[in-house]
Amino acid sequence: MKALVYTDTLELQYREEPKPVAGSDEALIEIEAVGICGSDMHAYHGHDARRVPPLILGHEAVGVVQNGQQKGKRVVLNPLITCGHCNHCQGGRSNLCAQRELIGMRRAGAFAEYINIPERNLLDIPQDMDATIASLAEPAATSLHAVYLAEKIIHRPLSECRSLILGGGSIGVFAALMLAHKGCTTIYLGDTNPLRRETAEKLGCATVYDPLGDDLPETASFDLVVDAVGSGRTRAASSELVAAGGIISHVGLQDNEPGLDTRRLTLDEITFLGNYTYSVIDLRAAIDLLYNGALGPLDWVETRLLADGAEAFREIHEGKAASPKIVLRP
Repeated sequence: MKALVYTDTLELQYREEPKPVAGSDEALIEIEAVGICGSDMHAYHGHDARRVPPLILGHEAVGVVQNGQQKGKRVVLNPLITCGHCNHCQGGRSNLCAQRELIGMRRAGAFAEYINIPERNLLDIPQDMDATIASLAEPAATSLHAVYLAEKIIHRPLSECRSLILGGGSIGVFAALMLAHKGCTTIYLGDTNPLRRETAEKLGCATVYDPLGDDLPETASFDLVVDAVGSGRTRAASSELVAAGGIISHVGLQDNEPGLDTRRLTLDEITFLGNYTYSVIDLRAAIDLLYNGALGPLDWVETRLLADGAEAFREIHEGKAASPKIVLRP
């Protein structure tokens, strides 16, 4: 089969790889579409010790089952493989399983024509759902999960809150769309890439600004700050921009550098909320939202051939990609 293989820092090769063979309780999936995630870029930059080349990356995928009772069925993949038996798995919080594993991390991912995955990791979708849209379920679920956790503890309804998102990638964009869907009318979004800012402005639901520019939002003025970058600089910005009693919803994992003002968090009773991936219910809810058009036309998503994937990675790396999400089609 053909696959896009991460072979070294800033290096991907589109080449022939052995076609996987499904093991016991596994499904063989023919991939229809797979998105490029920020974590894939993290590996591409050589910043993820868990992703050792040569490795097929990619985990935001939809495809067709090739074996078993579900043969011929189109499904979204839940890329998070867990034990299924611990308290977290049994309690609906499988994303916290101590044995969790993500496809495209230590086991082969979905930047390929085929992939193996446990049958329990297959999610039903409407069979007429567009493959590109279906592949967005994973990043949409990540944003939905972050907003949901914040919504449970925020002091007022989201519709009454001032919200800020740092980062205009797909997680940030989906966070803005999720907040707008829940009735939030005051949404700011900051991104340093002018191409992404232009795309974010077209969403029509957020006031977009350049964090490196002069026209910055008022400090200590947002009830909810979603950090979709996760760097020392964005944690510092979150600490400045969140209002007293507010919430910093931390989603991104760019680095572990200092920046969070823990003194201000303490004095102003600000909640720092970590968010990791999603639950199965989040994925199902995201699929429904995407299929029903609740998050808008999604015309900001770009589709390319898997064979052109290396060039897509290069453009994202160089800041030349205007789209917050590029989806690859084998």
